[in-house]
Amino acid sequence: MSGPVNALVIAAVIGVVIARQVRPRAVRGGRWWLIPAVLVVLAIRDGGSLIDTHHKDASVALLAAELVVGTAMGLVWAATTRMWTGDDGRAMVQGTRTTVVVWVAGIAIRAALYAVAAAVGVHQSSASVMLAVALTLLIRGGVLVWRAQGLQPSYRTVS
Repeated sequence: MSGPVNALVIAAVIGVVIARQVRPRAVRGGRWWLIPAVLVVLAIRDGGSLIDTHHKDASVALLAAELVVGTAMGLVWAATTRMWTGDDGRAMVQGTRTTVVVWVAGIAIRAALYAVAAAVGVHQSSASVMLAVALTLLIRGGVLVWRAQGLQPSYRTVS
């Protein structure tokens, strides 16, 4: 896929995710991993576009940094998401203001990584961002599903 198409896919996924996180919604335990899996396939489908062959060491280091940022962002995003049990007994989630700050900080750090890459002459494709976003979504989804399993219903059952 071309760079502009990758950028459009990334922007669309982030837009949908941010729009959904500010509204209360039920945790889906079934296919929470599907969007991240599709993003990973799209990111690695182009083969060697993740690594700049002319600057392998710097490129690998920047990709690793991007993945560390994605991992941290997924963990912090999941930790700052409010969870409760709804009236119907389903686990509900909603992002907080801190969650928005996490997104802004993550985007700023990624922009800084791209600036560093440009300064040292490393070409980074949008596939690395797509891979990091996939990792962020995968970790956040997994943590939220795990947290939801520990929630108690907000109603009492008769024994």
